[in-house]
Amino acid sequence: RLRLLRLNAKQCSVYKVSLNDTYEAKFFYFDPFLDICQSDTKTRSLETFSKLHLAAAQKVDADLNAGELAIVIPNEAAHLVGEGRGLRVSIEFSLENPAGGVHFAIPEGEGTMTELAAHMYTYCHENSSRLWFPCVDSFAEPCTWKLEFTVDESMTAVSCGELVEVVMTPDLRQKTFHYVVSTPLMPLLKNSVRYIHEAFEFYEETLSTRYPFSCYKQVFVDELQVDVSAYSTMSILSTHLLHSIAIIDQTFVTRTIMSKAIAEQFFGCFISMQHWSDTWLAKGIAEYLCGLYSKKCFGNNDYREWIQSELAQVVHYEEQYGGIVLDCSQPPAPLPVSSSQPQTVQRQPEILHYFPIRSLHTMSPKYVEAMRRKAHLVIRMLEHRIGQELLLQVFNKQLALATNAATTKIGSGLWHHLLISTDVFTKAIFTVTGKDMSVFMDQWVRTGGHAKFSLTSVFNRKRNTIELEIRQDSVNQKGVRKYVGPLLVQLQELDGTFKHTLQIENTVVKADITCHSKSRRNKKKKIPLCTGEEVDMDLTPMNDSPVLWIRLDPEMTILRSVNVEQPDFQWQFQLRHERDVTAQLDAIRALEKYATPATRLALTDTIENEQCFYKVRCQAATCLTKVANSMATSWQGPPAMLTMFRKLFGSFSAPHIIKQNNFSNFQHYFLQKTIPVAMAGLRTSHGICPPEVIRFLLDLFKYNDNSRNHYSDNYYRAALVDALGNAITPVISVIQQGSAITAENLSPDAKLVLEEVTRLLNLEKHLPSYKYSVSVSCLKVIRKLQKCGHLPPSPNIYRSYATYGQYLDLRVAAMECLVDFVKVDGRWQDLEHLLDLLETDPDPMARHLLARLLIENPPFQRGDRHRLDKEKLAERIWNTMNSGLASDSVLRCDLVDLYYALYGLKRPLCLPTPELQAIMKPQKIPQIPRAISPKLTTIPTSAPENVSAPPPVASESMIESQKRKADQLSPDLVVKVEPKTEIIELPDVDIISPSLPLSNDGPVPKKSKTEYYSDNSVSLPGIMGSTGSNPVGFEPGMFKQEDDSQNKTKTDQPKPKKRKKDKKKHKHKHKHKHNKDKDRDKDREKSKEKKDPNIARVLHVKEETQETLSSPDSSSNSNLMNIDSTM
Repeated sequence: RLRLLRLNAKQCSVYKVSLNDTYEAKFFYFDPFLDICQSDTKTRSLETFSKLHLAAAQKVDADLNAGELAIVIPNEAAHLVGEGRGLRVSIEFSLENPAGGVHFAIPEGEGTMTELAAHMYTYCHENSSRLWFPCVDSFAEPCTWKLEFTVDESMTAVSCGELVEVVMTPDLRQKTFHYVVSTPLMPLLKNSVRYIHEAFEFYEETLSTRYPFSCYKQVFVDELQVDVSAYSTMSILSTHLLHSIAIIDQTFVTRTIMSKAIAEQFFGCFISMQHWSDTWLAKGIAEYLCGLYSKKCFGNNDYREWIQSELAQVVHYEEQYGGIVLDCSQPPAPLPVSSSQPQTVQRQPEILHYFPIRSLHTMSPKYVEAMRRKAHLVIRMLEHRIGQELLLQVFNKQLALATNAATTKIGSGLWHHLLISTDVFTKAIFTVTGKDMSVFMDQWVRTGGHAKFSLTSVFNRKRNTIELEIRQDSVNQKGVRKYVGPLLVQLQELDGTFKHTLQIENTVVKADITCHSKSRRNKKKKIPLCTGEEVDMDLTPMNDSPVLWIRLDPEMTILRSVNVEQPDFQWQFQLRHERDVTAQLDAIRALEKYATPATRLALTDTIENEQCFYKVRCQAATCLTKVANSMATSWQGPPAMLTMFRKLFGSFSAPHIIKQNNFSNFQHYFLQKTIPVAMAGLRTSHGICPPEVIRFLLDLFKYNDNSRNHYSDNYYRAALVDALGNAITPVISVIQQGSAITAENLSPDAKLVLEEVTRLLNLEKHLPSYKYSVSVSCLKVIRKLQKCGHLPPSPNIYRSYATYGQYLDLRVAAMECLVDFVKVDGRWQDLEHLLDLLETDPDPMARHLLARLLIENPPFQRGDRHRLDKEKLAERIWNTMNSGLASDSVLRCDLVDLYYALYGLKRPLCLPTPELQAIMKPQKIPQIPRAISPKLTTIPTSAPENVSAPPPVASESMIESQKRKADQLSPDLVVKVEPKTEIIELPDVDIISPSLPLSNDGPVPKKSKTEYYSDNSVSLPGIMGSTGSNPVGFEPGMFKQEDDSQNKTKTDQPKPKKRKKDKKKHKHKHKHKHNKDKDRDKDREKSKEKKDPNIARVLHVKEETQETLSSPDSSSNSNLMNIDSTM
């Protein structure tokens, strides 16, 4: 029968558990995340941590019938448990000072909570409801809820579900909100939020189904860990998303995030995942629907550019860290035997990460973000294989089944339709379309990695064919795997666009494609494009080939990275005349390598082309900077883009004075922001920014007029500040090295930049811009001035802006500068300040972003002997992520990423290995035999318990011999120690009083501490004196290794005296047995030496000297010697 009920509950104080309000039950609580590495405290390697991290997550995984809270069903209540019978479990608990999951945002200042707009909310990382109440915290537990919240009379409770009633308490000081999450009703949702109703209408029309809940609520809170958290019938969003109608840039971000939160109401809240490994479906489908809405709002060009950006980020992550497996719950099916090397291809993508991927609470946040992107791309790949209409029908079928199941009771057995999994989704596709997508799921969902193609082409004039060669040379690279299947090649010829599908079988594929056109060089002709339009082209730069440009997988139907090798004129044709924005962006990136006048002209024409997408024009401006810098020695005209900017935005009468701001044309607005930043990157042949460019930038500040503009210019002014930062170059000065940096030493240009930045920063304190965007840019420019030697490096200004209470964007910018300062100029105190913020800052978002900044720009590179690479740093990070973040899995995984960035998988080099520490311990500074640890491999004056040798006694003859040796030392090696010498107390060092008497029974065992010595100190063995005024020093030649025979002669001197005493007691009998006993003892010692090499080494050194070396903390004299030897 059922004896235990397991529930999930963290950081809850449970007082009482009762069953059916009648029987009180015993309970036990265990949270493995409080101390992950309980059995291993010395390894300090991520390899060990990852195994224990996953084990801790699985010990409390609700899907594995586990949990932190175990409730014992008493024998008298056994009759309550039966199949199909309900059991009511009542738990009385409280939540005091929660470390995660619940956040109280209480602004500082005077006034009541209502006047201060104080509020609290719950937040979580995936299934983290256990952080604020006991529950079965599983993805596959759909159930109904009745929620009651009692709050102060001035407060309002907003929760999941439908608000049934609000009841005042008898004293009229509080009120109780009653919410019910029940089977959904479906009236038409009316929402007053701007544009949100459009998203609801779009999703309902696209999915051909109604919104599955009766209401929808949006709550904006401060200090949220993420931008949005979607729950059933409600979404909690960050106040940073709010903006006025005058803000342009934030509109795109906010509208996208809100529409995504509504999409998650359909897939993610209404239809949830069956297991955490199915999270790719919920996230991928919601992201895909959000992408369709974004395409409707912002256009197809913006959508395709976004898809290309998502693909590039997934490729970059996989090549850096390894393949992303979307569903690792089961391995992919084995490949056919007929394929070449099936086992190699099967196993190659299975790349181990430095963190477990079998639990959402152990995965890196960066991996989770990359997995979300890849899930969206895989859903889009499905769209291309089965068609968008059929894919939407699959979604509609799942929603229809879930809606029908939600109207039934739990006993009907239909509630599994409220869950989605990889297998269920695959079967649904087969049911609707008749296509079996199991091979696709094995290839892209259950296997990580992406394809990587390299294409070269040669035109064969005789046969009028283009010879293509597609190579996959990087299949053994991290995150890359071999692709087998169809691949689309698109050729733009003189007579039109032609598509060819090639079947990829091997890593090298060659194909001869017959051209449909013949070369007509030097003839102008209208060329038909893929869009159906015809354009005039100047074919003068062409060679004999009729192919204008080549594209590989133009629709991005597979996860891949592509490198196409073709001449520069073909890239220029592609940039000028291809209508697909992804092809134009590819051409711009390729033209960076071709610094020619033709390339410069093509980029300039693109920037000026009003028909071109604004992001392409902005990217062309950035590329033109690099091309112009490569041509700096040969270019004689004005700086690039200067004439263009004045023509676009200058006044008619005086082009050097720009017009009043008018941002009604959004394309011109983004171009007006980008061109100054790109121009600031221009450099002369001497590597400095042209003076006319700096004057041009300062004039933009002087003549900026936003008085008649309907939109805010805060992001424009921030971009101008960024441009000033880009114009700064390292200082070139003849000032004597080591002299202080003063205002008189600044160059005129640097002084002008500093004055402008200071003015804007002070102005922001009185007239703050939206999100303090100008101050953010100013802080980064000040840091750039410090790095280039124009300002003395100091972290004080960044520390003040990084304190809690400042706006989040401003804090993050200051933290970014502090992280960079620590890497370049920082000391241990600066890094400690960042670690304090990381551990104690009240804002969870700030802690997470600071951790990501440290990961992206670590204080030192792995393996370098850096001044910040200290043992206490590794210990601090390890202890925090091991036992200090039981309630914050996101920050814990952030610290795992940071630990990997600094130290890799193995034990940090700054930590002494236990084996090396054991070997080097006998060479520590000699001490009076007072405190010796029997656990360490030092030379004990009393034999270990498991060694049969008799313990030596510190006799008077031994002390006298030590005194004689000390008297023989040369005078210059003797260090006199007075009995009442004042001892300087070092940090983290225990000082043992010299007045303590020595025990005649031998030393008192004490555990040795390795932190008594600095990282670079070398401990030397010496001669121990008594506690009197006898000299203590080093013996010449004592570091030479002596023969065993000499050692025996030295160490055997006191032994006969002790053996003789033993013999006197019973020398009149049993003489014949002593030799046998002696041989038996020797055999026993040899056998123990074979079993334990540490004992063997202890005994070997013990034979050399009877009482020479001891643990480093045995006396105050040894501490003094340690000070003298390291000074």
